[in-house]
Amino acid sequence: MPTNLIRASVRPIAPASSARNINYVAIALTAALVTLQLVGLVMLERSHAHAMEVSFPREAATCAENAAAPVSPIPYD
Repeated sequence: MPTNLIRASVRPIAPASSARNINYVAIALTAALVTLQLVGLVMLERSHAHAMEVSFPREAATCAENAAAPVSPIPYD
């Protein structure tokens, strides 16, 4: 009988679903951040590849005249 009284006086434990929901939210946020980082990396690589393609064309430009054309310096970041 005394054990029944002790058990009755103890507050019930909060459901574990709350902690589980927090874990799901943390996993979802982590996945979203990783996805954003990967998208940013892809965009950076594309912009860098485009800049290199513009700076160094694959085919050399052919000039009919031998006159030297003024060349502007390439700005560096």
